[in-house]
Amino acid sequence: MKLSISIILLLFAVAGWSQKPFTCENAVIKSEFIYQKNDVDFPSCHASTIVETSEGFLAAWFGGTEEKAPDVCIYVAAFNNGKWEKPVLAADGIQDANKRFPCWNPVLFRKDNGEIVLYYKVGPDPRTWWGMYKTSSDHGKTWSAAAKISDNLLGPIKNKPVRLNNGKILYPTSFETPEKWNIYMETSDQDLKNWQKINIENNGLNSIQPSVLFHKDGSLQLLCRSRNKTINTTWSKDNGKTWSPLTQTTLPNNNAGTDAVTLSDGRQLLVFSPITKGRYELGVAVSDDGINWNAAVLLENNPDKSAEYSYPAVIQAKNGQVHITYTWKRELIKHVVIDPKKITTKPIQNGEWPLN
Repeated sequence: MKLSISIILLLFAVAGWSQKPFTCENAVIKSEFIYQKNDVDFPSCHASTIVETSEGFLAAWFGGTEEKAPDVCIYVAAFNNGKWEKPVLAADGIQDANKRFPCWNPVLFRKDNGEIVLYYKVGPDPRTWWGMYKTSSDHGKTWSAAAKISDNLLGPIKNKPVRLNNGKILYPTSFETPEKWNIYMETSDQDLKNWQKINIENNGLNSIQPSVLFHKDGSLQLLCRSRNKTINTTWSKDNGKTWSPLTQTTLPNNNAGTDAVTLSDGRQLLVFSPITKGRYELGVAVSDDGINWNAAVLLENNPDKSAEYSYPAVIQAKNGQVHITYTWKRELIKHVVIDPKKITTKPIQNGEWPLN
């Protein structure tokens, strides 16, 4: 009898082990925090971004008392010689001696001439904020005076701009009100002039914060955060001049930010929360066509569902490694490096992250 009970318990244990989520941990070659709590004087952070420079990498995020607080500013940290330097203040929302507003959603971009642009928003909330930018010619060590984006445009709203084959910069962006969310696109030249707006038919789907993918046939694709529990998508066949009406994908979305990048081998890589409620999971998926997605790396999975891992940013470095930053419990910014050659996958079926 004791032997039978032991066998039954062993079977239950094996069944429990087999139900763990698929992780592909071997593809992760580095996982670290960009800074420690005692390195900074702000308790809360969110909305990171990362760019490769000729010296290493530069990350940015907003930090302050809490999101929306007037003391929320933009901070940056450089990665040089194999380590992250201490964060420094890069931008604030001070208007005059008596008025200041919070800063939001920084986005870093490297222009063709190597100059780094720091885009960000300033304002009381996402319904009334405005787009700002600063530039740096020394890899983020110093910044120009702040400039407002012309024509009341916003610039990239969360995710990185991309360079089109005509040299223009294409900005994935969006505007939100309590009643409606809308994605659209903006463009500028390399001098950050001649801004233009490109409308997209949102097709009744509330979507914001798109990211841009490139396909081998020359088409462009956007993937977007939404209110309708799915990641939404739209396509362009004319280098971003016009876009198809927005449609839903089969990928889940928990009304939280995502980001995506086209890898040098042509695969599409997406960082997102593979759930529809909460922000306690964060994963990486890959696709050959932007339509059928496979689970790749599970970055975070909090069993008690209490923590927040959110707002990822992703790039591929010149050496082929994939760099991801994201919010860790609103307390720190985490940096993960993945070797895409080591990725193994399992299909995402019915919007569910697969098990081992």
